Amino acid sequence: MNRRDFFMSSLAAALATSLADLRALAASAPVAGGIEAVTGSGAKVALTAAELQELRDSLRGALLLPGQPGYDEARRVLNASIDKHPALVVQPTGAADVRTAVSFAKQHGLLLAVKCGGHSYAGKSTCDGGMQIDLSHFRGARVDPEARVAYVAGGSLLGELDHETMSLGLVTTAGTVSHTGVGGLALGAGFGRLARRLGLTVDNIRSVDIVTADGQLRRASAEENPDLYWGIRGGGGNFGVVTYFEFTLHPMQRQVTGGELVFPIARARELLEFYADFSVDAPDSLYCDAVMTAPRGGKPGVFLLSVCHSGTPADAERDLAPLRKLGQPLKDSIGPVDYVRLQRSWDRTDPRNEGEYLKSGFINDFPAQLVASILGGFQADPTRSTTVFFQHSGGAIGRVAPDATAFPHRRSKLNLFATTSWDLTADGTPHVRYVKEYWAQLQRFTDGYYTNESADEAQRFVDENYQGNIGRLTGIKNRYDPGNLFRLNTNVKPTV
Repeated sequence: MNRRDFFMSSLAAALATSLADLRALAASAPVAGGIEAVTGSGAKVALTAAELQELRDSLRGALLLPGQPGYDEARRVLNASIDKHPALVVQPTGAADVRTAVSFAKQHGLLLAVKCGGHSYAGKSTCDGGMQIDLSHFRGARVDPEARVAYVAGGSLLGELDHETMSLGLVTTAGTVSHTGVGGLALGAGFGRLARRLGLTVDNIRSVDIVTADGQLRRASAEENPDLYWGIRGGGGNFGVVTYFEFTLHPMQRQVTGGELVFPIARARELLEFYADFSVDAPDSLYCDAVMTAPRGGKPGVFLLSVCHSGTPADAERDLAPLRKLGQPLKDSIGPVDYVRLQRSWDRTDPRNEGEYLKSGFINDFPAQLVASILGGFQADPTRSTTVFFQHSGGAIGRVAPDATAFPHRRSKLNLFATTSWDLTADGTPHVRYVKEYWAQLQRFTDGYYTNESADEAQRFVDENYQGNIGRLTGIKNRYDPGNLFRLNTNVKPTV
Protein backbone atom coordinates (compact mmCIF):
# COMPACT_ATOMS: atom_id res chain seq x y z
CA MET A 1 0.00 0.00 0.00
CA ASN A 2 1.48 3.42 -0.95
CA ARG A 3 1.45 6.49 1.31
CA ARG A 4 -1.57 8.04 -0.38
CA ASP A 5 -3.66 4.86 -0.10
CA PHE A 6 -2.57 4.43 3.52
CA PHE A 7 -3.49 8.03 4.33
CA MET A 8 -6.89 7.79 2.62
CA SER A 9 -7.76 4.48 4.28
CA SER A 10 -6.69 5.84 7.67
CA LEU A 11 -8.75 8.98 7.12
CA ALA A 12 -11.80 6.93 6.12
CA ALA A 13 -11.42 4.78 9.22
CA ALA A 14 -11.11 7.86 11.41
CA LEU A 15 -14.19 9.44 9.86
CA ALA A 16 -16.18 6.25 10.34
CA THR A 17 -15.09 6.07 13.97
CA SER A 18 -15.98 9.74 14.49
CA LEU A 19 -19.44 9.21 12.99
CA ALA A 20 -20.00 6.21 15.23
CA ASP A 21 -18.92 8.29 18.24
CA LEU A 22 -21.30 11.08 17.24
CA ARG A 23 -24.16 8.61 16.86
CA ALA A 24 -23.44 7.13 20.27
CA LEU A 25 -23.34 10.62 21.78
CA ALA A 26 -26.62 11.57 20.12
CA ALA A 27 -28.23 8.33 21.27
CA SER A 28 -27.29 8.96 24.90
CA ALA A 29 -27.88 12.72 25.07
CA PRO A 30 -30.94 13.98 26.98
CA VAL A 31 -33.95 14.74 24.82
CA ALA A 32 -34.10 18.51 24.48
CA GLY A 33 -37.81 18.89 23.80
CA GLY A 34 -41.00 17.40 22.45
CA ILE A 35 -41.80 16.81 18.79
CA GLU A 36 -44.86 16.65 16.58
CA ALA A 37 -45.59 13.38 14.81
CA VAL A 38 -48.43 11.91 12.74
CA THR A 39 -50.66 8.93 13.33
CA GLY A 40 -51.53 6.19 10.88
CA SER A 41 -54.67 8.11 9.94
CA GLY A 42 -52.69 11.30 9.30
CA ALA A 43 -53.69 13.17 12.45
CA LYS A 44 -51.06 15.14 14.36
CA VAL A 45 -49.91 13.99 17.77
CA ALA A 46 -47.53 15.62 20.25
CA LEU A 47 -44.78 13.52 21.80
CA THR A 48 -43.38 15.12 24.94
CA ALA A 49 -39.72 15.26 25.88
CA ALA A 50 -40.46 13.01 28.85
CA GLU A 51 -42.08 10.37 26.65
CA LEU A 52 -39.18 10.46 24.20
CA GLN A 53 -36.65 10.28 27.03
CA GLU A 54 -38.42 7.26 28.49
CA LEU A 55 -38.32 5.61 25.07
CA ARG A 56 -34.63 6.37 24.66
CA ASP A 57 -33.80 5.08 28.14
CA SER A 58 -35.62 1.81 27.46
CA LEU A 59 -33.63 1.05 24.30
CA ARG A 60 -30.26 -0.61 23.93
CA GLY A 61 -30.11 0.70 20.38
CA ALA A 62 -30.40 4.29 19.25
CA LEU A 63 -33.30 6.72 19.12
CA LEU A 64 -32.56 9.27 16.41
CA LEU A 65 -34.39 12.57 16.02
CA PRO A 66 -34.17 14.99 13.07
CA GLY A 67 -30.84 16.79 12.91
CA GLN A 68 -28.92 14.18 14.88
CA PRO A 69 -25.95 12.24 13.45
CA GLY A 70 -27.13 9.14 11.63
CA TYR A 71 -30.71 10.34 11.17
CA ASP A 72 -30.40 11.19 7.46
CA GLU A 73 -28.60 7.93 6.69
CA ALA A 74 -31.31 5.94 8.49
CA ARG A 75 -34.28 7.62 6.85
CA ARG A 76 -32.96 7.17 3.32
CA VAL A 77 -34.02 4.31 1.07
CA LEU A 78 -32.34 3.12 -2.11
CA ASN A 79 -34.78 4.88 -4.43
CA ALA A 80 -33.25 8.31 -4.01
CA SER A 81 -36.33 10.10 -5.37
CA ILE A 82 -38.06 9.11 -2.11
CA ASP A 83 -37.12 11.82 0.39
CA LYS A 84 -39.19 11.39 3.55
CA HIS A 85 -38.58 12.56 7.09
CA PRO A 86 -39.78 10.42 10.01
CA ALA A 87 -40.39 12.21 13.28
CA LEU A 88 -38.23 9.62 15.04
CA VAL A 89 -36.08 6.63 14.10
CA VAL A 90 -35.48 3.63 16.35
CA GLN A 91 -32.49 1.39 15.56
CA PRO A 92 -33.04 -1.86 17.49
CA THR A 93 -30.19 -4.18 18.35
CA GLY A 94 -32.46 -7.07 19.29
CA ALA A 95 -36.01 -8.28 19.79
CA ALA A 96 -36.44 -6.37 23.06
CA ASP A 97 -35.88 -3.05 21.28
CA VAL A 98 -38.30 -4.04 18.52
CA ARG A 99 -40.96 -4.79 21.13
CA THR A 100 -40.35 -1.44 22.81
CA ALA A 101 -40.57 0.47 19.53
CA VAL A 102 -43.73 -1.30 18.34
CA SER A 103 -45.41 -0.80 21.72
CA PHE A 104 -44.55 2.92 21.69
CA ALA A 105 -45.87 3.30 18.14
CA LYS A 106 -49.11 1.55 19.04
CA GLN A 107 -49.58 3.52 22.27
CA HIS A 108 -49.40 6.78 20.34
CA GLY A 109 -51.04 5.52 17.14
CA LEU A 110 -47.99 6.49 15.11
CA LEU A 111 -47.57 5.95 11.41
CA LEU A 112 -44.99 3.15 11.36
CA ALA A 113 -42.42 2.18 8.71
CA VAL A 114 -40.00 -0.76 8.95
CA LYS A 115 -36.71 -0.68 7.05
CA CYS A 116 -34.46 -3.66 6.44
CA GLY A 117 -32.45 -3.21 3.23
CA GLY A 118 -34.39 -0.18 1.97
CA HIS A 119 -35.10 -1.73 -1.44
CA SER A 120 -38.80 -0.85 -1.62
CA TYR A 121 -39.24 0.99 -4.93
CA ALA A 122 -42.24 2.80 -3.47
CA GLY A 123 -40.32 3.86 -0.35
CA LYS A 124 -42.58 2.01 2.07
CA SER A 125 -39.71 1.50 4.51
CA THR A 126 -39.66 5.19 5.41
CA CYS A 127 -42.36 7.79 6.11
CA ASP A 128 -43.11 11.43 6.76
CA GLY A 129 -43.84 12.33 10.37
CA GLY A 130 -44.13 8.85 11.83
CA MET A 131 -41.74 6.34 13.36
CA GLN A 132 -39.24 4.41 11.32
CA ILE A 133 -37.81 1.19 12.74
CA ASP A 134 -34.41 0.84 11.06
CA LEU A 135 -33.13 -2.72 11.43
CA SER A 136 -29.66 -2.04 10.03
CA HIS A 137 -28.06 -2.59 13.46
CA PHE A 138 -29.78 -5.95 13.96
CA ARG A 139 -27.94 -8.33 11.62
CA GLY A 140 -26.23 -11.69 11.59
CA ALA A 141 -26.59 -15.24 10.28
CA ARG A 142 -25.73 -18.55 11.93
CA VAL A 143 -25.83 -22.01 10.34
CA ASP A 144 -26.47 -25.43 11.83
CA PRO A 145 -24.90 -27.65 9.14
CA GLU A 146 -26.18 -30.88 10.68
CA ALA A 147 -29.80 -29.76 10.76
CA ARG A 148 -29.34 -27.77 7.53
CA VAL A 149 -30.94 -24.69 9.04
CA ALA A 150 -29.93 -21.01 8.94
CA TYR A 151 -30.86 -18.67 11.79
CA VAL A 152 -30.97 -15.10 10.50
CA ALA A 153 -31.55 -11.84 12.37
CA GLY A 154 -34.38 -9.70 11.04
CA GLY A 155 -32.28 -6.85 9.67
CA SER A 156 -29.78 -9.01 7.79
CA LEU A 157 -28.90 -8.66 4.14
CA LEU A 158 -28.94 -11.51 1.65
CA GLY A 159 -25.18 -11.38 1.21
CA GLU A 160 -24.69 -12.31 4.86
CA LEU A 161 -26.95 -15.33 4.45
CA ASP A 162 -25.24 -16.52 1.25
CA HIS A 163 -21.77 -16.02 2.72
CA GLU A 164 -22.44 -18.11 5.82
CA THR A 165 -24.40 -20.93 4.18
CA MET A 166 -22.29 -21.41 1.06
CA SER A 167 -19.12 -21.71 3.18
CA LEU A 168 -20.63 -24.98 4.42
CA GLY A 169 -21.87 -26.18 1.02
CA LEU A 170 -25.47 -25.21 1.79
CA VAL A 171 -27.83 -22.70 0.25
CA THR A 172 -31.39 -21.41 0.06
CA THR A 173 -33.18 -19.10 -2.38
CA ALA A 174 -31.94 -15.56 -1.68
CA GLY A 175 -32.68 -13.01 -4.38
CA THR A 176 -30.33 -11.61 -7.02
CA VAL A 177 -28.77 -8.56 -5.30
CA SER A 178 -26.74 -9.17 -2.14
CA HIS A 179 -27.61 -5.90 -0.37
CA THR A 180 -31.35 -6.70 -0.41
CA GLY A 181 -32.89 -7.09 3.05
CA VAL A 182 -33.80 -10.63 4.05
CA GLY A 183 -37.02 -9.52 5.74
CA GLY A 184 -38.60 -7.73 2.81
CA LEU A 185 -37.62 -10.39 0.30
CA ALA A 186 -38.66 -13.37 2.42
CA LEU A 187 -42.04 -12.08 3.59
CA GLY A 188 -43.19 -11.01 0.12
CA ALA A 189 -42.27 -14.29 -1.65
CA GLY A 190 -38.57 -14.32 -2.42
CA PHE A 191 -37.51 -14.94 -6.00
CA GLY A 192 -33.90 -15.64 -6.88
CA ARG A 193 -31.44 -17.58 -8.98
CA LEU A 194 -32.32 -20.87 -7.26
CA ALA A 195 -36.10 -20.47 -6.90
CA ARG A 196 -36.91 -22.71 -9.88
CA ARG A 197 -34.88 -25.48 -8.25
CA LEU A 198 -35.48 -24.94 -4.50
CA GLY A 199 -38.74 -22.98 -4.40
CA LEU A 200 -39.34 -19.43 -3.25
CA THR A 201 -37.80 -18.07 -0.07
CA VAL A 202 -41.24 -18.38 1.59
CA ASP A 203 -41.21 -22.07 0.74
CA ASN A 204 -38.00 -22.41 2.76
CA ILE A 205 -39.10 -20.57 5.92
CA ARG A 206 -39.28 -23.06 8.78
CA SER A 207 -40.29 -20.55 11.42
CA VAL A 208 -40.05 -16.92 12.45
CA ASP A 209 -39.95 -14.94 15.67
CA ILE A 210 -42.21 -11.96 15.12
CA VAL A 211 -43.27 -8.92 17.16
CA THR A 212 -46.96 -8.33 16.47
CA ALA A 213 -48.90 -5.09 16.88
CA ASP A 214 -49.58 -5.70 20.58
CA GLY A 215 -45.82 -5.74 21.26
CA GLN A 216 -45.74 -9.47 21.93
CA LEU A 217 -42.94 -11.68 20.63
CA ARG A 218 -44.45 -14.77 19.03
CA ARG A 219 -43.03 -17.79 17.28
CA ALA A 220 -44.79 -18.81 14.10
CA SER A 221 -44.26 -22.24 12.56
CA ALA A 222 -46.30 -25.18 11.34
CA GLU A 223 -46.81 -26.16 14.99
CA GLU A 224 -47.02 -22.76 16.74
CA ASN A 225 -49.41 -20.04 15.59
CA PRO A 226 -49.87 -21.82 12.24
CA ASP A 227 -52.26 -19.14 10.96
CA LEU A 228 -49.58 -16.49 11.42
CA TYR A 229 -47.00 -18.79 9.86
CA TRP A 230 -49.22 -19.17 6.80
CA GLY A 231 -49.82 -15.42 6.57
CA ILE A 232 -46.24 -14.21 6.81
CA ARG A 233 -45.25 -16.42 3.87
CA GLY A 234 -46.40 -14.02 1.17
CA GLY A 235 -48.41 -11.55 3.25
CA GLY A 236 -45.45 -9.20 3.58
CA GLY A 237 -45.04 -6.99 6.63
CA ASN A 238 -48.76 -6.90 7.39
CA PHE A 239 -48.55 -8.79 10.68
CA GLY A 240 -45.47 -7.54 12.49
CA VAL A 241 -41.69 -7.19 12.57
CA VAL A 242 -39.77 -10.45 12.15
CA THR A 243 -36.80 -10.57 14.51
CA TYR A 244 -35.48 -14.00 13.49
CA PHE A 245 -35.94 -16.35 10.56
CA GLU A 246 -35.25 -20.06 10.35
CA PHE A 247 -34.56 -21.18 6.79
CA THR A 248 -34.28 -24.67 5.37
CA LEU A 249 -30.94 -25.18 3.62
CA HIS A 250 -30.02 -27.46 0.72
CA PRO A 251 -26.69 -28.97 -0.32
CA MET A 252 -25.14 -27.40 -3.40
CA GLN A 253 -21.68 -27.18 -4.91
CA ARG A 254 -20.08 -23.76 -4.70
CA GLN A 255 -19.26 -23.49 -8.40
CA VAL A 256 -22.14 -22.92 -10.80
CA THR A 257 -22.32 -21.86 -14.44
CA GLY A 258 -23.37 -18.25 -14.80
CA GLY A 259 -22.91 -14.92 -16.51
CA GLU A 260 -24.38 -12.90 -19.34
CA LEU A 261 -24.71 -12.74 -23.09
CA VAL A 262 -25.06 -9.16 -24.36
CA PHE A 263 -26.47 -8.35 -27.80
CA PRO A 264 -27.37 -5.17 -29.70
CA ILE A 265 -30.90 -4.00 -28.96
CA ALA A 266 -31.60 -4.16 -32.70
CA ARG A 267 -32.01 -7.93 -32.22
CA ALA A 268 -34.70 -7.49 -29.56
CA ARG A 269 -37.59 -9.05 -31.49
CA GLU A 270 -35.63 -12.17 -32.37
CA LEU A 271 -34.31 -12.52 -28.82
CA LEU A 272 -37.70 -11.98 -27.19
CA GLU A 273 -39.20 -14.68 -29.38
CA PHE A 274 -36.32 -16.99 -28.51
CA TYR A 275 -36.67 -16.24 -24.80
CA ALA A 276 -40.41 -16.96 -24.86
CA ASP A 277 -39.71 -20.60 -25.74
CA PHE A 278 -36.36 -21.04 -24.01
CA SER A 279 -37.52 -19.80 -20.59
CA VAL A 280 -40.74 -21.84 -20.48
CA ASP A 281 -39.01 -25.10 -21.47
CA ALA A 282 -36.00 -24.69 -19.16
CA PRO A 283 -35.14 -27.36 -16.55
CA ASP A 284 -35.38 -26.46 -12.87
CA SER A 285 -31.62 -26.01 -12.49
CA LEU A 286 -31.55 -23.27 -15.14
CA TYR A 287 -32.47 -19.69 -14.30
CA CYS A 288 -32.43 -17.12 -17.10
CA ASP A 289 -33.47 -13.46 -17.01
CA ALA A 290 -33.88 -11.28 -20.09
CA VAL A 291 -33.20 -7.53 -20.02
CA MET A 292 -33.77 -4.91 -22.72
CA THR A 293 -32.43 -1.49 -21.80
CA ALA A 294 -31.73 1.89 -23.39
CA PRO A 295 -29.40 3.85 -21.10
CA ARG A 296 -29.66 7.55 -20.32
CA GLY A 297 -27.45 9.86 -22.33
CA GLY A 298 -28.18 8.34 -25.73
CA LYS A 299 -25.79 5.39 -25.34
CA PRO A 300 -26.61 2.33 -27.50
CA GLY A 301 -29.24 0.04 -26.05
CA VAL A 302 -28.59 -3.64 -25.39
CA PHE A 303 -30.47 -6.88 -24.87
CA LEU A 304 -28.90 -9.30 -22.43
CA LEU A 305 -29.59 -12.80 -21.17
CA SER A 306 -28.38 -13.48 -17.64
CA VAL A 307 -28.12 -17.10 -16.51
CA CYS A 308 -27.37 -19.25 -13.50
CA HIS A 309 -27.19 -23.01 -14.00
CA SER A 310 -26.83 -24.81 -10.68
CA GLY A 311 -26.52 -28.34 -12.10
CA THR A 312 -23.45 -30.25 -13.23
CA PRO A 313 -21.11 -28.75 -15.84
CA ALA A 314 -22.24 -31.40 -18.32
CA ASP A 315 -25.91 -30.55 -17.76
CA ALA A 316 -25.10 -26.85 -18.07
CA GLU A 317 -23.35 -27.36 -21.39
CA ARG A 318 -26.38 -29.27 -22.70
CA ASP A 319 -29.02 -26.86 -21.36
CA LEU A 320 -27.20 -23.71 -22.46
CA ALA A 321 -26.46 -25.01 -25.96
CA PRO A 322 -29.38 -23.05 -27.52
CA LEU A 323 -27.79 -19.82 -26.30
CA ARG A 324 -24.60 -20.66 -28.17
CA LYS A 325 -26.56 -20.80 -31.40
CA LEU A 326 -27.69 -17.16 -31.16
CA GLY A 327 -24.64 -15.87 -32.95
CA GLN A 328 -21.78 -13.64 -31.87
CA PRO A 329 -22.71 -11.49 -28.85
CA LEU A 330 -21.17 -8.16 -27.90
CA LYS A 331 -20.08 -9.80 -24.66
CA ASP A 332 -20.04 -13.35 -23.31
CA SER A 333 -19.23 -13.85 -19.64
CA ILE A 334 -20.96 -17.22 -19.15
CA GLY A 335 -18.75 -19.81 -17.54
CA PRO A 336 -17.83 -21.45 -14.22
CA VAL A 337 -18.30 -18.98 -11.36
CA ASP A 338 -18.47 -18.97 -7.59
CA TYR A 339 -22.14 -18.79 -6.60
CA VAL A 340 -21.62 -16.08 -3.97
CA ARG A 341 -19.70 -14.01 -6.49
CA LEU A 342 -22.55 -14.42 -8.97
CA GLN A 343 -25.02 -13.33 -6.30
CA ARG A 344 -23.02 -10.11 -5.92
CA SER A 345 -22.61 -9.51 -9.64
CA TRP A 346 -25.71 -7.33 -9.94
CA ASP A 347 -25.05 -5.22 -6.85
CA ARG A 348 -23.77 -2.29 -8.89
CA THR A 349 -26.78 -2.43 -11.22
CA ASP A 350 -29.03 -1.51 -8.29
CA PRO A 351 -27.41 1.56 -6.66
CA ARG A 352 -30.63 3.58 -6.68
CA ASN A 353 -28.73 6.90 -6.68
CA GLU A 354 -31.24 8.14 -9.24
CA GLY A 355 -34.96 8.67 -9.33
CA GLU A 356 -36.78 5.45 -10.23
CA TYR A 357 -40.24 4.18 -11.02
CA LEU A 358 -41.31 0.61 -11.72
CA LYS A 359 -44.35 -1.48 -12.63
CA SER A 360 -44.47 -5.27 -12.64
CA GLY A 361 -46.76 -8.20 -13.31
CA PHE A 362 -46.72 -11.99 -13.51
CA ILE A 363 -46.85 -13.72 -16.90
CA ASN A 364 -48.53 -17.13 -17.09
CA ASP A 365 -47.82 -17.57 -20.80
CA PHE A 366 -45.97 -15.66 -23.52
CA PRO A 367 -48.17 -14.92 -26.54
CA ALA A 368 -46.81 -13.33 -29.70
CA GLN A 369 -48.88 -10.22 -29.00
CA LEU A 370 -46.82 -9.58 -25.86
CA VAL A 371 -43.64 -9.32 -27.92
CA ALA A 372 -45.35 -6.83 -30.22
CA SER A 373 -46.60 -4.75 -27.29
CA ILE A 374 -43.21 -4.67 -25.59
CA LEU A 375 -41.49 -3.48 -28.75
CA GLY A 376 -44.28 -1.14 -29.78
CA GLY A 377 -44.27 0.86 -26.56
CA PHE A 378 -40.56 0.81 -25.79
CA GLN A 379 -39.09 4.29 -26.24
CA ALA A 380 -35.47 5.29 -25.71
CA ASP A 381 -34.96 8.79 -24.32
CA PRO A 382 -31.59 10.48 -23.70
CA THR A 383 -32.92 12.05 -20.48
CA ARG A 384 -33.77 8.73 -18.85
CA SER A 385 -32.93 5.04 -18.87
CA THR A 386 -35.73 2.77 -20.09
CA THR A 387 -35.70 -0.91 -19.21
CA VAL A 388 -37.97 -3.91 -19.68
CA PHE A 389 -36.90 -7.15 -18.06
CA PHE A 390 -38.15 -10.61 -17.21
CA GLN A 391 -37.36 -12.53 -14.04
CA HIS A 392 -37.54 -16.29 -14.47
CA SER A 393 -40.25 -18.12 -12.49
CA GLY A 394 -41.85 -21.54 -12.93
CA GLY A 395 -40.16 -24.81 -12.01
CA ALA A 396 -40.46 -25.74 -8.33
CA ILE A 397 -42.33 -22.50 -7.63
CA GLY A 398 -45.32 -23.77 -9.57
CA ARG A 399 -45.47 -27.13 -7.81
CA VAL A 400 -46.79 -25.53 -4.62
CA ALA A 401 -50.55 -25.03 -4.27
CA PRO A 402 -51.74 -21.38 -4.47
CA ASP A 403 -53.27 -21.64 -0.97
CA ALA A 404 -50.37 -23.50 0.68
CA THR A 405 -48.89 -20.11 1.60
CA ALA A 406 -50.27 -16.60 1.38
CA PHE A 407 -48.43 -16.10 -1.94
CA PRO A 408 -50.94 -17.18 -4.63
CA HIS A 409 -49.11 -16.60 -7.93
CA ARG A 410 -47.87 -20.12 -8.50
CA ARG A 411 -48.86 -20.33 -12.18
CA SER A 412 -46.47 -17.61 -13.29
CA LYS A 413 -43.70 -18.51 -15.68
CA LEU A 414 -42.11 -15.07 -15.63
CA ASN A 415 -42.27 -11.76 -13.81
CA LEU A 416 -42.33 -8.79 -16.22
CA PHE A 417 -40.99 -5.36 -15.21
CA ALA A 418 -41.01 -1.97 -16.88
CA THR A 419 -38.86 0.66 -15.20
CA THR A 420 -37.23 4.01 -15.75
CA SER A 421 -34.62 6.07 -13.94
CA TRP A 422 -33.56 9.69 -14.26
CA ASP A 423 -31.14 12.22 -12.86
CA LEU A 424 -32.34 13.50 -9.49
CA THR A 425 -31.82 17.10 -10.56
CA ALA A 426 -34.46 16.63 -13.27
CA ASP A 427 -38.24 16.44 -13.03
CA GLY A 428 -39.28 12.79 -12.93
CA THR A 429 -42.94 13.45 -13.75
CA PRO A 430 -42.75 12.80 -17.52
CA HIS A 431 -40.74 9.62 -16.98
CA VAL A 432 -43.21 8.23 -14.46
CA ARG A 433 -46.05 9.12 -16.84
CA TYR A 434 -44.30 7.28 -19.67
CA VAL A 435 -43.96 4.04 -17.66
CA LYS A 436 -47.60 4.22 -16.56
CA GLU A 437 -48.76 4.68 -20.16
CA TYR A 438 -46.41 1.95 -21.39
CA TRP A 439 -47.56 -0.41 -18.67
CA ALA A 440 -51.19 0.15 -19.68
CA GLN A 441 -50.30 -1.64 -22.93
CA LEU A 442 -48.64 -4.56 -21.12
CA GLN A 443 -50.87 -5.09 -18.10
CA ARG A 444 -53.48 -7.09 -20.02
CA PHE A 445 -50.92 -9.89 -20.39
CA THR A 446 -50.31 -10.09 -16.64
CA ASP A 447 -52.01 -11.92 -13.79
CA GLY A 448 -51.31 -9.93 -10.64
CA TYR A 449 -48.00 -8.48 -9.48
CA TYR A 450 -45.16 -9.08 -7.05
CA THR A 451 -46.05 -7.32 -3.80
CA ASN A 452 -42.39 -6.51 -3.09
CA GLU A 453 -42.32 -4.36 -6.22
CA SER A 454 -45.70 -2.65 -5.80
CA ALA A 455 -45.85 1.11 -6.27
CA ASP A 456 -49.16 2.96 -6.21
CA GLU A 457 -51.89 0.35 -6.69
CA ALA A 458 -55.40 1.20 -5.49
CA GLN A 459 -56.76 -0.92 -2.62
CA ARG A 460 -59.09 -2.94 -4.81
CA PHE A 461 -56.12 -4.05 -6.92
CA VAL A 462 -54.21 -4.94 -3.76
CA ASP A 463 -57.09 -7.13 -2.58
CA GLU A 464 -57.48 -8.74 -6.00
CA ASN A 465 -53.75 -9.44 -6.12
CA TYR A 466 -53.97 -11.74 -3.09
CA GLN A 467 -56.57 -13.65 -5.14
CA GLY A 468 -58.29 -16.49 -3.26
CA ASN A 469 -56.13 -15.91 -0.18
CA ILE A 470 -57.45 -12.43 0.69
CA GLY A 471 -60.25 -13.72 2.94
CA ARG A 472 -57.90 -15.77 5.12
CA LEU A 473 -55.35 -12.95 5.18
CA THR A 474 -58.00 -10.49 6.35
CA GLY A 475 -58.95 -12.84 9.19
CA ILE A 476 -55.32 -13.06 10.32
CA LYS A 477 -54.97 -9.28 10.07
CA ASN A 478 -58.09 -8.85 12.21
CA ARG A 479 -56.57 -11.09 14.87
CA TYR A 480 -53.02 -9.77 15.02
CA ASP A 481 -53.26 -6.16 13.80
CA PRO A 482 -56.86 -4.96 14.03
CA GLY A 483 -55.75 -1.32 14.21
CA ASN A 484 -53.65 -1.62 11.02
CA LEU A 485 -50.45 -0.44 12.69
CA PHE A 486 -48.48 -2.21 9.95
CA ARG A 487 -49.98 -0.46 6.95
CA LEU A 488 -46.95 0.69 4.95
CA ASN A 489 -46.85 -2.43 2.79
CA THR A 490 -49.10 -4.09 0.22
CA ASN A 491 -51.75 -3.63 2.83
CA VAL A 492 -54.34 -6.14 3.95
CA LYS A 493 -56.92 -3.89 5.57
CA PRO A 494 -58.59 -5.18 8.75
CA THR A 495 -62.38 -5.28 8.85
CA VAL A 496 -62.92 -5.12 12.63
